[in-house]
Amino acid sequence: MAEKIPSWPKVTIRLYDDHNAEVKIAGRSHPLNHTDPRQAAIQLVAERAAQLGRPVKVTAVESDGASWPLVVHPDGQVDGIDTDAGKKKPIWPIVLAMAVAVVLLGGTLLYLTVFSKLGDHKPVATVSPKLPSLPGPDVHDDDFPPKTQPPGYTAHASWTVDIAPDSTPAIRPDGTEVAVVVTDPDSSNKKKLVVFDGNGKVLWQDTISKDADNPVYTTIDGKLVLAVTTSDTLYYWAGDGAQAKEIELPDGADVQFFGKSPLIMLSGDNAGAMVISGGVLKAIPQPPRLSTILLAEGDRALVSRYDSPIYWAQPDKGLTPLKLEKPGGSGDVKQVVAASPDYVLVLWALAKDPSKVIPVVHSTASGKMVAVCESQQGSGVDNWDWVPGPDRKSAAWGECLINLSTRKIHMVPGFKPLSMAGGFLYGTLDSKTVALSSNWTPYTLTAVTRPWGIAGTHAIIVYDSVLYALDRK
Repeated sequence: MAEKIPSWPKVTIRLYDDHNAEVKIAGRSHPLNHTDPRQAAIQLVAERAAQLGRPVKVTAVESDGASWPLVVHPDGQVDGIDTDAGKKKPIWPIVLAMAVAVVLLGGTLLYLTVFSKLGDHKPVATVSPKLPSLPGPDVHDDDFPPKTQPPGYTAHASWTVDIAPDSTPAIRPDGTEVAVVVTDPDSSNKKKLVVFDGNGKVLWQDTISKDADNPVYTTIDGKLVLAVTTSDTLYYWAGDGAQAKEIELPDGADVQFFGKSPLIMLSGDNAGAMVISGGVLKAIPQPPRLSTILLAEGDRALVSRYDSPIYWAQPDKGLTPLKLEKPGGSGDVKQVVAASPDYVLVLWALAKDPSKVIPVVHSTASGKMVAVCESQQGSGVDNWDWVPGPDRKSAAWGECLINLSTRKIHMVPGFKPLSMAGGFLYGTLDSKTVALSSNWTPYTLTAVTRPWGIAGTHAIIVYDSVLYALDRK
């Protein structure tokens, strides 16, 4: 049976002495101190097996270095894998069998707590452990050296912090938190994820592996979380000091955050996509041929062919068409360009002149038109970039500037949007860097460092591996 169990996640249980053990799941360490470390380790692995809905392979290492291959089931059952008949039998299945026997004979309350629910294959839920206390990073005020601050802000930062080279911050959508990655002075193989409030106070910290990607705020199972991915695991934190939850990724998986939720793309023989539902990965229905999977929202994914139709794909529920509202004077859909949270960008052919297109922003919830830009020559929109505002109040699609509240547009020929933050839209116009205000008034800037976003009253700038929280004027 063991050969039919996937090899991921890689799980190792290492016993140090009569009270201490360590469980490593997909590279993440879980130190244990317990009166029965074997039993505590198996309980932890069984909970992970229950999340996956299947047994997992485990390598158990004794304090003397002897190792045993095991299989741990969601109900806590442990099977030894007989790899060499000449070796002595492993002690792990024997010890766990004895523990179960003690329970059946009316053992201690501890065993009753751990094993009483095993009959229905539901391990006992434990209180979410809290993150360990870690030394905080050096946070202090400073001046922004280039003096190229965005409009409305000074060059002084009330708080700054050194961040890991080549890392980028994540700003919570409501602007109340900033997450950064810093180097860990105590480990060459680890980094630290640190979350600040808008005023530079550390809210919580956790260690992450050196190969972890930059943090991202996203939604999983309807809750806003902070997520980090490695080559084989997706970690996500709910905040308030709770430890991260983990989802093991299939080999070669690529996690994308274009939508409101993570989209797990698979390649090779298992090509397809998965979403997260109930804390586990679930495959979406196979999309129609020549389709592109655009993004994920909760437990469903938006799928489209080049020139429509568009579908929502959901595990166990098939495909649901998204019917697009047709703009006046248009013919057929010429191209589905892209999508972002709440919106899908579509080019409609102009009925009286098929060489021209009508750029339309549609709602991904209803298919209705959100904004209609002026018609353009088909090739004229090839280099248009989509830049939505973090507050969903405004956006820019190339030369077409959109007030998402009133659905009014303003065309700025030659404008190329780059980012939006703090009520300003940054981009280039006539080869000059400019910032446009909320009423689309341009401010020519000879040099400006564009902010990653706004946290509290501060513009978040990154320069030379330092994060600066610039003060408002």
